[in-house]
Amino acid sequence: MSSAAGLLLLALMSAAGLYFDGGSGQHLAYIGPGAGFAFLGSFLTLLWAFAVSAATMLTWPVRMAWKAAKRRRSLKKARVKKLIFVGLDGYDPRTAERLMAEGRLPNLSRLAKEGSYRRLRTTFPSLSPVAWSTFATGVSPARHNIFDFLNRNLKSYLPELSSSRVNKPRRVFKIGRYHIPLSKPSVDLRRKSIPFWKILGQHEVDCTILRIPITFPPEKFNGRLLSAMCTPDLRGTQGSFSFFSTRNESVTYETGSRYPLQRSGNVVKGVLEGPDHPLVPDAGKLGVPFTIYLNGARNSATLEIGGEKYPLRVGEYTPWVPVTFKAGVAVKARGICRFLLNQTEPDVNLYVTPINIDPENPALPISHPSYYSAYLAKLLGAFATVGMAEDTWALNEGAIDEEAFLRQAWMIHEEREKMFFNALDRLREGVAACVFDASDRIQHMFYRYLEGRADGPLADTIEKMYQRMDELVGRVFRYVDEETVLFVLSDHGFGSFRRGINLNTWLLDHGYLALKDGAETAGPYFKGVDWSRTKAYTLGLAGLYLNIAGREAEGIVQPGAEAEAVKAELIEKLSGLKDPATGETAIQRVYATNRLYRGPYLEDAPDLIVGYNDGYRTSWAAAQGIVEREVFTDNPKPWSGDHSVDPVLVPGVLFSNRKIAAEDPGIEDLAPTALELFGLPTPGHMEGKSLFQAAAPA
Repeated sequence: MSSAAGLLLLALMSAAGLYFDGGSGQHLAYIGPGAGFAFLGSFLTLLWAFAVSAATMLTWPVRMAWKAAKRRRSLKKARVKKLIFVGLDGYDPRTAERLMAEGRLPNLSRLAKEGSYRRLRTTFPSLSPVAWSTFATGVSPARHNIFDFLNRNLKSYLPELSSSRVNKPRRVFKIGRYHIPLSKPSVDLRRKSIPFWKILGQHEVDCTILRIPITFPPEKFNGRLLSAMCTPDLRGTQGSFSFFSTRNESVTYETGSRYPLQRSGNVVKGVLEGPDHPLVPDAGKLGVPFTIYLNGARNSATLEIGGEKYPLRVGEYTPWVPVTFKAGVAVKARGICRFLLNQTEPDVNLYVTPINIDPENPALPISHPSYYSAYLAKLLGAFATVGMAEDTWALNEGAIDEEAFLRQAWMIHEEREKMFFNALDRLREGVAACVFDASDRIQHMFYRYLEGRADGPLADTIEKMYQRMDELVGRVFRYVDEETVLFVLSDHGFGSFRRGINLNTWLLDHGYLALKDGAETAGPYFKGVDWSRTKAYTLGLAGLYLNIAGREAEGIVQPGAEAEAVKAELIEKLSGLKDPATGETAIQRVYATNRLYRGPYLEDAPDLIVGYNDGYRTSWAAAQGIVEREVFTDNPKPWSGDHSVDPVLVPGVLFSNRKIAAEDPGIEDLAPTALELFGLPTPGHMEGKSLFQAAAPA
C-alpha cells in the first residue's frame, strides 16, 4: 500500500472503531466477548471523557441546584441519609457462626448483637452471577435472565457468555486483506430488569456501585459504577494467563498459554501475546517483545518491556506494568499486567497475569461514567479490571503456587478497599456498595485445608480470611451514624468439592443421550453427540436441559406432556443418587425450574436444577459438555471448595446495624429494602419485600 493509502486506512480505523470476533474459544474460561473489543476505541473513549468533563464543569452550578430541589421533593419520606452495602462473596454462615462463637469475629458479632443477623436465602442455582443479579434487581432469575455463567446457543449447542452479547459491525469495508469496519460493534448487557441504584438515581439519590457482579457492560444511570464479574481481559477472554519458560516441553493449559523463552547467557527474550490483529483476520495475534537481564544475584533480574525497566525478584510480583499492542499508527490497545519471576536456575520461569484492560486508558467502557475508571486509577493507582481477577486457574494448573496466589488475591483486595473507602469518604447522602470477592476465591482454592484434607503452614488461610473481612467491617463502622444503615451480606455460602459428577455420562448410560457411531465418549461442547437421539444434556454449572423440539435446533422432545414426563423421570432417578465408591448421597434433590420461578425468561433457564450434596459438584468435564467413561471422578485440583450445590445447603449471611423484621430473608429482599429506606415504593415487578416489614401471616 502507498503511504497515502496507508494513512487513509489508519484514519478510517481510528474514526470507525475496530472489531474482532474472537469466537467461542476452546475452554470454559475463554468464553468472552472476543479480542476485538481491545480496539473498540480507547482514543475516542478518552476524547469523549474530556468533552463530558468540560461540559460537566460548565453546567455544574445549574445542575446541582436542580438536583438538590428534585432530591428534596423525591425523598421527603426517606428514613436514612446513607446506605452502605459490604458484599463478602461466599462468606459462609457455618464458618462465620463458629468463629463468632469463638470470639474471633468481634465486629460482626457486634453487628449481630446491636442490630441483626440472619442466614440469607440464596437463588436457584446458588451461583454468584445469578445471586448478585437478584440482589441488584429484586427479582428471580426468570425475571432477570441470568441462570449461570454460560448459556447454550440453541442453534449450535455451543456455550456463550450469559451476561453479555457481542453484535458485529453492520458494515465492513474490505481493502485487500484488510477488513475495516465502518460502524462500531456493540455489546449488550443480557441481564434484564432494573437495578435498584438506577431507580434511586432517577430520584437524585447518589450511588457509587463498585464491583457488583454482572454489571458489564456498564449501564447508564445517575451515579457511578465500576464493572465486575464477566468483564473481559484485553484478549477478550474471561482471564487467560501466560507462562514463559526456557525449558522446552509441551504443556497444555486449560485457561492459559505457555510460551518459550530464548536464553543467551544472561539475556532472556520473549514475546507477550495480546489480542488478534483487528484488521487482518489471518494475521494472528499481536505481541510485545520483552527482555529479562539476569543479574549476578541468583534470585533477581531486570525486565525491560515497552522501553521501561522493572526489577524482578523470585517470588515477588511487579507492580502493574503497562503494555501497548499496536496494529499501526493510532491503532493500539493498552493493557496492564503483573510479572512474577518463579525461578532463574536451571531454567527461567515467568508467570504473567491476564492482561487487564488499562483502567486509565480503557479500550472499552468498564465504568460509568466512562471516565470513572480513569479517575480511580489517577487517584489511587492502577487496579485489576478483569471480572475474575484472582487467577484461580493459574494455581489449578501449577503456573503459580499457593503463596503466590494468596499474595495476588490480597493485592487485588487492597485495591478494592481503596476504592470503597474513597467512596465512603465522599458519601454524605446516598448509597455506597462494594463486593469483595477474595472471600470466594480463597475458599475455592483452600477449602481442603478447612475440612482437614490437607495440612501445612497455610492450613488456617480461610479462617484468617474471615478475620480479615471482619476487620474490614470494623473499619466501615466509623462511617456509620444514626442516619446510616449498614448491611454486610454474602450471595451464598460454601461447601466441599471432593468428587465430580458427569451427568452427560449418566444420561448416556441411561438412554437419555446418544453418541454417534457407537462411541463411548464425546469431546468438548458435545463433539460427537447424536442430537437426533438425545433427550437431555448438561452444560455449565447449574443444571440439565431437555432437547426440546422447536426450541433446540435438533430437538426431539415434544414440549408439553412429553417434556414434563421426561423431567419427572429425571427428577425421580437423580434425586438421592448414590456414589457407588463412597456410599454417600451425591445428589440431594433435582428441581423443576418451572416450579421454582415464574417470569418472561423462564424459557432460557435450565429445565432442571441439580441440587448436589456437600462434597459433590458437576465435574470439570461435564461443565464443558464432555462425555467421559465414568460418572463419578475425584477432584484433584486445588479448587476444592464450591457452592454450586443444592442452594438449601449454602445460604449466605446478612448482618445489619438495625433490627430487621424478616425471619427468613432472601437476597431478593435487599433491592426493595434500599428503595424503602429512601422513601420510595417497591415497584410492582419486584418479588422481594422490605426487610423491615414483618412477613404476613400464613
